Amino acid sequence: MKLGYHLGYWSSGPPEGALDAVLKAEELGFDSVWTAEGYGSDAFTPLAWWGASTSRIKLGTNIVQMSARTPTATAMHALTLDHLSGGRFVLGLGASGPQVVEGWYGQPYPKPLARTREYVDIVRKVVAREAPVTHDGQHFQLPLRGGTGLGKPLKSTVHPFRKEIPIFLAAEGPKNVALSAEICDGWLPLFFSPKSDGFYRAALQEGFSRPGARHGFDDFEVAASVPVLVHDDVEEAASWIKPSLALYIGGMGAKSVNFHHDVFARMGYEDVADKVQELYLARRKDEATAAIPTSLVEDTSLIGPAEKIRDELAAWDETVVTTLLLRGDAATLTKVAETLG
Repeated sequence: MKLGYHLGYWSSGPPEGALDAVLKAEELGFDSVWTAEGYGSDAFTPLAWWGASTSRIKLGTNIVQMSARTPTATAMHALTLDHLSGGRFVLGLGASGPQVVEGWYGQPYPKPLARTREYVDIVRKVVAREAPVTHDGQHFQLPLRGGTGLGKPLKSTVHPFRKEIPIFLAAEGPKNVALSAEICDGWLPLFFSPKSDGFYRAALQEGFSRPGARHGFDDFEVAASVPVLVHDDVEEAASWIKPSLALYIGGMGAKSVNFHHDVFARMGYEDVADKVQELYLARRKDEATAAIPTSLVEDTSLIGPAEKIRDELAAWDETVVTTLLLRGDAATLTKVAETLG
């Protein structure tokens, strides 16, 4: 199993020590480094800025929100970063949720799977640069229908460094996971548990079995964000992760549409997820955090003494996950890398 480093998105400003951590990840032999965006910092600029100081490690977005840019604009970013990095770029995409898509970007959210399918198709056409790009879909049209009538199919002025850039899809529901297996080169799960491996394996197989699927289990990447904390006290380690889980389960989405909540409900924590959401939306965040059992943290993280983590890693090795994406400063990455071997 490979290791990657996930910088995430910024809070109030750039994270301290980010470049040191990126350089340490490359020094330690990590396979990849990833950035994210919410509704503040973007994913491409930090990746280019810090990635410019590296020479080997892959540079990925986890994730770029599709509603933030047209497919051709995203393809332009991808073409540019792939050239500047010497072919090390990985484009991670995600649909986000209706609160951000409609509230921040002012874009419609309905039918996200169909929109994703069209989006990925256009990006691939731009990158391949085999012909002027046309697309007559429900969500995207190139050239645009109506308007002045002067639009014309265009081909990128930039020749691709690679005719295919890997595209990964962030997905949590079974239909979206299957779509990632069908049309993409990798899947980016946010909250994965070895206990859910059978569920996700079946969803991926559904995608692999569709006509035109690009991959199978042998050559498909699954890069999972997994908190890893080496600490003698399991409860204390869990306490550092629980606030973030409370935020995602309880507050990252509307009560009726929260895909993170649904992940934990499918994992067997439906009552817990419902309670956390109720408390969080009532602004009782400390109580929401306290309602998360340590077992839930342990199901989706690797925490505790080094020996415990090494023992539990065996279960992860048996899953569909091919890369563990870690977070932390340079010292944390070193400690975790030594623990995981």
